[in-house]
Amino acid sequence: MNRAQIFEFFRRLAEANPAPETELEFGNVYQLLVAVTLSAQSTDVGVNKATRALFARVKTPQDMLDLGEEGLKDHIKTIGLFNSKARNVMAMAEILVREHGGEVPADRDLLTALPGVGRKTANVVLNCAFGAETFAVDTHIFRVGNRTGLAKGKTPLAVEKGLEKRVPQPFRVGSHHWMILHGRYICKARTPECWRCPVVDLCGFKAKVLEQGAKPATRKVAAARKDAKP
Repeated sequence: MNRAQIFEFFRRLAEANPAPETELEFGNVYQLLVAVTLSAQSTDVGVNKATRALFARVKTPQDMLDLGEEGLKDHIKTIGLFNSKARNVMAMAEILVREHGGEVPADRDLLTALPGVGRKTANVVLNCAFGAETFAVDTHIFRVGNRTGLAKGKTPLAVEKGLEKRVPQPFRVGSHHWMILHGRYICKARTPECWRCPVVDLCGFKAKVLEQGAKPATRKVAAARKDAKP
């Protein structure tokens, strides 16, 4: 995509959803940090089901310490890798209380120093809680960036760096939400729903699925057969 196409890509997504938000449920910055940490290799839907009762009780790192690791496990046992996640969340709460006065720092390096917090989690928190222009590359953004040609890269960090260079204002704060939602509901992994995509004409994906019910490979074969006809 060239600069004009990238601007138009986000303009259309913004027009359809002017105020994009994460689908994780939370009431404050600390709860957001916990929810994003729990969401690794889990769905937002599954995390939300587990955290509704948890967040009714736990609103601060000290609340989490008061609940205890076993109490936390009881709330999140339906989430994948809940044992290791519980250990990380408890260790995180201890550090936040001891070193940060119970507050979540608005700094990537300080965030990634917390147990269980990687670059993607830190970027989500910085963006959603503090309005930073960060690009949290999950599986959806990685796919959309590469498939469309918006920001190609072999690693999440490479895609993130590409987005940092290419996403224009006024779309930088909301861009990762638009891309996640686009990848989750339209530009799906197995069969992208190109027939209803608002940016299909801007996308560089060659095996577009332009008919509902078709498959990418089927479309490629059909196109090849059509080209081969005399």
